[in-house]
Amino acid sequence: MIVVIITIIIIIIIIIIIIIITVQIEAYQLEGIHKEKEESCRVLQFQCEESEQDSARQLQLNKKSEELLEQYRCEIQEFKLKHRKQRMKFENHLHQLIEQHKNLYSVFTPRRLPAEIECVENTKSQLLAAEQLKLAQLCHLDEELEEVKKLKQPETTAAETQKE
Repeated sequence: MIVVIITIIIIIIIIIIIIIITVQIEAYQLEGIHKEKEESCRVLQFQCEESEQDSARQLQLNKKSEELLEQYRCEIQEFKLKHRKQRMKFENHLHQLIEQHKNLYSVFTPRRLPAEIECVENTKSQLLAAEQLKLAQLCHLDEELEEVKKLKQPETTAAETQKE
């Protein structure tokens, strides 16, 4: 009976050893799995950080692009306003020229041309007559001046002789 008890104890010890070995093997396997999981976690954390950095860069690029887009929109708006002002200025100037042309056309129509020519010729003849009159008056004044000079010359000569 002792043999049986010893045999049972040996069998129990062997079973315990087998269980211990199995637990150690399982612990070793779990440790390997744990290390793999930790490595996978580090890789995923690194990828996550890279993704966050890429996302931040993309957000920054998007912000710069939106700012540039807004700047270009403003420049386009300014350009449109500038051209609109130029167009309006040109249109106003064009309307003024058209009105001037209409006024000039109404003054210088072919129907009015003979009357205008006659008016200009009358004015010319009046100016020529006035010029002739002024020239005659000027000639007359020159003659009077010469007479006055001649009359004063003998008086001046007489006055000089008396002084001497």
